[in-house]
Amino acid sequence: MKISSTPKQKGLAALVAILFVPSLAAANGLTMRIPDTGVTSSYSDKSKISAPSKGRAFFGQDGQYRISNPSYVNNGDGTITDKVTGLMWEKSMGGKMTLKEAQRKANQSNLGGHGDWRIPTITELYSLIQFTGKHGPNSSKLFIDKRFFDQPFGDRSKGERPIDAQTWSSTIYTGKVMNKKSAIFGVNFIDGRIKGYPQIDPRSRSAKRMYFRLVRGNENYGVNKFVSNKNGTVTDRATGLMWAKDDSKKGMDWKTALAYCEDMQLGGHSDWRLPNAKELQSIVDYSRSPTRTKSAAISGKFNISETSA
Repeated sequence: MKISSTPKQKGLAALVAILFVPSLAAANGLTMRIPDTGVTSSYSDKSKISAPSKGRAFFGQDGQYRISNPSYVNNGDGTITDKVTGLMWEKSMGGKMTLKEAQRKANQSNLGGHGDWRIPTITELYSLIQFTGKHGPNSSKLFIDKRFFDQPFGDRSKGERPIDAQTWSSTIYTGKVMNKKSAIFGVNFIDGRIKGYPQIDPRSRSAKRMYFRLVRGNENYGVNKFVSNKNGTVTDRATGLMWAKDDSKKGMDWKTALAYCEDMQLGGHSDWRLPNAKELQSIVDYSRSPTRTKSAAISGKFNISETSA
C-alpha cells in the first residue's frame, strides 16, 4: 500500500496504525525474548476496573496476558543479569556524561571482570522499562526495578527537575528534531517515556550530558528475523511473535481495537491480541524515518496505511 509522500501524513499513519500479535511461542532458541511490562491491573479508557471477562468491553488488554516475567540476578560485583533477555547490565550509572565520554567509559570498563561493555541500543534499554511506575513529583514508583538498579533523579541543587535524569542509548534518530537538530534516543525511567534528545545542549551549545547504563552480552537482542508466511502474517523468529502484515487500515480507539484483535481470524489463527508497548516497540526499525527513508519506522515486510492529515 502506498505511503503518503509528506512527512506529516506518514507520522500520523504511524500513530493510528494497529498491529496484532498472537500468543508467544516457546522461548527455546529465541534471541530476543521480550520481558513483560509488569502490568497486572485492568483499565477502561477512563479509570481502573475489575478484569473484564472474554467478550466484554476492554477484554484483551496488557494486564490479562502475562508473557515472560522479568527476572534479574544481582551478581554482587556491580552487575545485574537479566535472565529473560540474556543481557548483563551496569547496576549504577555514576554521573552524567557526554556521548563521547560514555563511549570511552565503555571501551575502558572492566566491570565484573568483563571487557566487552557497550552503550545499549534503544531496544536493549527499553527492555528494562516496567509500566508499574507512576509519574509525579512525590512518586517513588519508578519505571525501572529499584531492587536491582540504581536510578537517580534530576539534581535540584543544579536547577534540574526530578525528571531530568534521562538515560541515553546508542541509537541515533535518522531524522531531525527541534529546529532540525540531530538527536539520540533515550528512555526516561522517571516518567516512562522514549524520546529523541538533541546531542547539543541548546542553552550551552556544548555536547549534552545524560546518564548512560552500560550493557554487555546477547548482541543479537534487537535484531529482528522477519519471515513472511505468505498468508497475511509475518513471523519474527527472534521474538517468537507472529504479526499481521497489514494494519487495520483505519484508526480506532483503544476499546474498539481490543475487540477487533480478539475477534480476528487470520492465517489460520484465532488467538490474536493487541500487543503491549514493549512488543510493539520490538518491531520499530530505527534506521528508518519519514525524513530519511520517506517511510514509517518499520520494516518493509509490513504494510502501513496512508492516513489523511
